[in-house]
Amino acid sequence: MHCLIDMEIVLASKNKNKIKEMQQLVNELCEREIKILSLEDIGFEGDIVEDGASFEENAAIKASVPAMLGYYGIADDSGITVDYLGGAPGIYSARYSGEGATDESNNEKLMAEMEGVPYEKRGSAYVCAIAFASPKEKALDEGNMILSEFATKHSNKEIVVSSFTGECRGVLLDYYQGNGGFGYDPMFYLKEFDKTFA
Repeated sequence: MHCLIDMEIVLASKNKNKIKEMQQLVNELCEREIKILSLEDIGFEGDIVEDGASFEENAAIKASVPAMLGYYGIADDSGITVDYLGGAPGIYSARYSGEGATDESNNEKLMAEMEGVPYEKRGSAYVCAIAFASPKEKALDEGNMILSEFATKHSNKEIVVSSFTGECRGVLLDYYQGNGGFGYDPMFYLKEFDKTFA
């Protein structure tokens, strides 16, 4: 993988475990040094308002925060979508059961909404969007980056963004299985592995 020398990228997160995991991944994939910084490392305080209408928009909004401060920024937004529920919980996955939501309360709400739905109508997907943002003047490859209205709406700088989205298709069980994972993992079943994400 081609990597730039002595590059710093800000992962738009305050989660120390996520920062550590990203640094380990970058170290494995890149021959040159790339340092992963957190929002705290660059002095950003406060919360990022994720008011986009899609995973892609929310990832772009989060990645744009470091870019507004002159850094390269990377962020993700992810969640589970259930076909039978028209794509819900979707971008609201983490707060599906309302204010103060927990993994347990979110799972209980989803389980209740899917009660009685037959197996063949329980198709679902984990979706993850990742965005990479930078000030336009620092863009690495403008050919693959677009000027983002979502990323620039709170900034006096032009921010360019590349985003990538992937999904893993599975089936939502009507019971919990497995001891690992978090979120909806104990309900999300992959037939080809005969296991849930947990």
